[in-house]
Amino acid sequence: MKIGILQTGIAADALLPKHGDYPDNFEVMLQGRGFEFEVFPVINGVFPSGPEVCDGWLVTGSKHGAYEAHDWIPPLEKLIREIYAADQPMIGVCFGHQVIAQALGGTVEKFAGGWGVGNFTYTDKNGDNAITLNAYHQDQVVKAPECATDVLGNDFCANAVLTYGNKAYTMQPHPEFSTQYIRDLIEARAIGVIDDDILQQAREKLMENVDAQKAADQFEKFLKRK
Repeated sequence: MKIGILQTGIAADALLPKHGDYPDNFEVMLQGRGFEFEVFPVINGVFPSGPEVCDGWLVTGSKHGAYEAHDWIPPLEKLIREIYAADQPMIGVCFGHQVIAQALGGTVEKFAGGWGVGNFTYTDKNGDNAITLNAYHQDQVVKAPECATDVLGNDFCANAVLTYGNKAYTMQPHPEFSTQYIRDLIEARAIGVIDDDILQQAREKLMENVDAQKAADQFEKFLKRK
């Protein structure tokens, strides 16, 4: 099964030698599961000719905001809607989660409650179906699209995991980022930008286990529509 990775961001220079770029993290996360990958760096204006080029799609994270005025965001939203209409499975993570929601009628904003860094647990409205993953974001989907069918969240991030039937499955946290990656990301991009107390709490929480393997299993199941 061929998965097209729509690359919307570039990892910090300090992280590239040790961790690779955003598409590399997803390829490692999903290795050995019967997927082949083709990367389309849409951030540089490189787009596939259409949804039919691949069997499924994955939209990466980015340092940019989905609401920002970049030339590549409107055509990305158009492509997202085309993939959705073509009934091809689509995954979105962090920025990918946000831009898919925005393209389908949701609202993304810089969250007034500030940054979420470290691991967080998300559940449905009944407190069930919990998943704990590493996050690194300030923007959020503050209003989910009407076509979203299932939602996981918490008090900080209400719309953290969204399912759109069998068409799209998106999440705000980063299952593709290892705990060490988050530690290194804090050192590379967060110091002097994010409040020291938030970073210290994040470092302490990073000692806890996360459900990255569970998320990988869910991605595989969703993409293969098992």
